[in-house]
Amino acid sequence: MKKFSFAIIALCMLVNPLLLPSKVQAKEAETDLAPEAVSAVLLDAGTGKILFEKNSHQALPPASITKVMTMLLVMEAIDRGKISWSDPVTISEHAASMGGSQIFLEQGERMTVHDLFKAMAVSSANDAAVALAEYLGGTEQNFVRMMNDKARELGLKNTHFQNANGLPAPDHYTSAYDIAVMSRELLSYPKVTNYTGLYEDYLRKNTKKPFWLVNTNKLIRFYPGMDGLKTGYTSEAKYCLAATAKRGNLRLIAVVMGEPDIKKRNQEVVSMLDYAFNHYTSKRIFNKGDILAEIRIDKGNPDKIRIQANQPLDMLIKKGIEHKGYEKRWIWNELKAPIHKGDRLGKLQIVQDGNIVAEWNLVSSMEIEQANLWTSLKRTLQDIFFLPNNVNSQM
Repeated sequence: MKKFSFAIIALCMLVNPLLLPSKVQAKEAETDLAPEAVSAVLLDAGTGKILFEKNSHQALPPASITKVMTMLLVMEAIDRGKISWSDPVTISEHAASMGGSQIFLEQGERMTVHDLFKAMAVSSANDAAVALAEYLGGTEQNFVRMMNDKARELGLKNTHFQNANGLPAPDHYTSAYDIAVMSRELLSYPKVTNYTGLYEDYLRKNTKKPFWLVNTNKLIRFYPGMDGLKTGYTSEAKYCLAATAKRGNLRLIAVVMGEPDIKKRNQEVVSMLDYAFNHYTSKRIFNKGDILAEIRIDKGNPDKIRIQANQPLDMLIKKGIEHKGYEKRWIWNELKAPIHKGDRLGKLQIVQDGNIVAEWNLVSSMEIEQANLWTSLKRTLQDIFFLPNNVNSQM
């Protein structure tokens, strides 16, 4: 039997903003930054703090912003090794039949996951979204079940999907807040902005049928730091946008739904982002690769995990205000084997004056089996113990 490493690295993933206390989600902006929108929300991606909201929990038709969830499930599957970017996908009759925005896929045509994802992310191709849904879920119907399962996992209260691309359908809805949560989860896979941040590209290069992709989000080209995420429009949903922009360490998510036209949609998203960039900055708490904690897993094989940040962790700071007296606090769940990849081990919190101002989930990136009797006896005899460090530390 192969020996296990004494300390196994696990990854830290950003916490769902729904898990943050209400004080962290307080509405900050005093004026309506999106007066023409039916619903809107402005979110700090690093901490999940809401900086502005307007009817943010109202269930509305999302049009193609639906594809944020489709992209999330594809990124998750690639990260877990279920599929790869180079996999060829054979296009079904159903996928090729999609209307609206499309890249005119033909039944029987083969295209890689990479190219289909690019078509979906850049030009909002409905046929590419369904092709990816079928490849991952077997059928679009089964993929939609996966979408709704993921929505429940994220704690989304006002979301229900009926298809993978957002074409009009009864009982297909979500909210600006839920979209922001999905977007934040999607951005935990940094490679996604390599696609959503493209302004233009080509498909079927060096063939008789090259296809020019142009991003449906023109702010990608004109707003400094913007690199995603997804536009949407139907006559029912009106003009919608889930936008993200990053300057320095500060990444923001702005969502508007039900805008009357593209001009107003873009103006109000810019207004929201400008407000946040003008009033806030961020403080780096951990760099990618930093060790966040070490913890013992009761009766686990291996019995200890070293939890490492898989991306930089930043705290939102309001400009012009002195920030002192923050402390880091680790809150652990009851840790017993077996533990599965993706299980939440606990939380890392940033606290000031008793208020939680930032919070991240500590998540296992591996499977931990239950130790057998011999392994447990050997550990007892060797008297090896590793107690979790719950001591708070000042920043």
